[in-house]
Amino acid sequence: MTVRYDPAFLKKLKKLDVRVRKSFRERIALFARDPQNPQLNNHSLTREYVNFRSVDITNDYRALYAEKDEGDEIVAYFEEIGTHNELYGKTRQ
Repeated sequence: MTVRYDPAFLKKLKKLDVRVRKSFRERIALFARDPQNPQLNNHSLTREYVNFRSVDITNDYRALYAEKDEGDEIVAYFEEIGTHNELYGKTRQ
């Protein structure tokens, strides 16, 4: 599966702590080899994130992506990254 990133995703990723960025690189390498690896906890989402999937980056950070068809290939297009509370918390706007 090909992996692509939304420009806003990359901008936010650059602002994160170096440990989170390192974990992200490791998890994306794992994702590219095996998107369903249990360490990723890859699962579909509901409500405002319907049609998105989530993978675990750290104990608290998640990366959200949508699968898009491009020709005969499926692309994982990463659009959001943040802590569990930032993404799913009741204070999210």
